[in-house]
Amino acid sequence: MQQMTNMMASDPEKVIAVRYLIDSAASKFSVQAFAGGLLSAFGHHPVISIPSFTGEVQLTEQVEQSSFIMTIAAGSLRVASDVSEKDRLEIERMMHERVLESVEYPEILYTCSKVSASKTGEGQYWAASNGDLTLHGTTRSLNIPARVSLTGESLRAIGNFTLLQSDFGIELVSVAGGSLKVKDELKFSFDVVARKQG
Repeated sequence: MQQMTNMMASDPEKVIAVRYLIDSAASKFSVQAFAGGLLSAFGHHPVISIPSFTGEVQLTEQVEQSSFIMTIAAGSLRVASDVSEKDRLEIERMMHERVLESVEYPEILYTCSKVSASKTGEGQYWAASNGDLTLHGTTRSLNIPARVSLTGESLRAIGNFTLLQSDFGIELVSVAGGSLKVKDELKFSFDVVARKQG
């Protein structure tokens, strides 16, 4: 995986990593909730944007020794769907006060030190990170697959994954007077760009 490597150190046990920092301004990250109740018949499935996150990737020749870490500011999440201002405010209030409890749990953290990858083309890879997600004060293992491309000084990862709110002790809530009930499953989508350092 020459595209994903740096030179090995003279000591075969020591691996030099190439460091990439996430560029959140050039990235897109969102989560979609799925609705039950009355409004579900109208396809009213709220999309939540995740605008504030930081992190880095450490890539090595021995790709399984690569690592990845991301921290999300829970309080930054906002409704991206085209809903009324009243519904937007209510959804965001419920999300931060009762779902994420953003004041008590201000950060969402994903750490991974176990990665597998296979080359699919020039500078193109299919990768899977098997790490730990800490959300709402609970940590669970989470496998995240992604299509990864390396071009010049940047790394780009595109993919999606799902999780269940109940696995993290999150209360399933309803909004809009009970006409919109959020289901347990959430679907996350990401298109993350990271810049090579040094």
